[in-house]
Amino acid sequence: MKHIKIAIADDYTIFRDGLKVGLAIDDNLEVILEAGDGEDLVKGLETHKPDVIIMDLKMPVMDGMEATKLIKKKYPEIKIVVVTMYDDEKFVIHLMEIGASGYLLKNADADEIRKAVYSVYETGYYFNNVVSNALLKKLVIKGNIKPSFKEGVELTEREQDVLKLICAEKTAVEMGQQLFLSPRSVEGIRQRLIDKVGVRNTAGLVMFAVKNGII
Repeated sequence: MKHIKIAIADDYTIFRDGLKVGLAIDDNLEVILEAGDGEDLVKGLETHKPDVIIMDLKMPVMDGMEATKLIKKKYPEIKIVVVTMYDDEKFVIHLMEIGASGYLLKNADADEIRKAVYSVYETGYYFNNVVSNALLKKLVIKGNIKPSFKEGVELTEREQDVLKLICAEKTAVEMGQQLFLSPRSVEGIRQRLIDKVGVRNTAGLVMFAVKNGII
């Protein structure tokens, strides 16, 4: 099992401490960096490289939204799970568009937080009921969201297969087993899909799949 390095950014020490206790139950998860605001976090990333950041949205100096934008530009490989008290649809979608990999509410229990960490690490994103396909579908249909996809995207049958499995939250290994491909080939197809569709991450691919009736 892979060792996953985690950073926590939240201005409440008590929340960070509680989170550390919840994560410490799992030996594969290690908190290597803590920050009280987005600026501290960005500074900390110069010396510590986490795989996953658990990021509060509302912080002083630099908030989670600003920090997410900056970090995704500089370190696109780092996955970000946003934790907030707001389940506002506009927030969810905007955060996904700027590169967040998952969205949790502050009342999430330790199990769900650990699940989200594994999910973003292995598949590139985490969807719970707050960011479910139904929500994306509703937003796309209502026209509240206009993600910018490339025009006239033609997907091969293999690319469609991979996209459907991505939407089903399968890992690269599980996809490979199902499609008789190596995880590396699956990862290559996923990257090709991202380039072809013109999105930033896997969440964008799911939104594309919903909008085009692929799922």
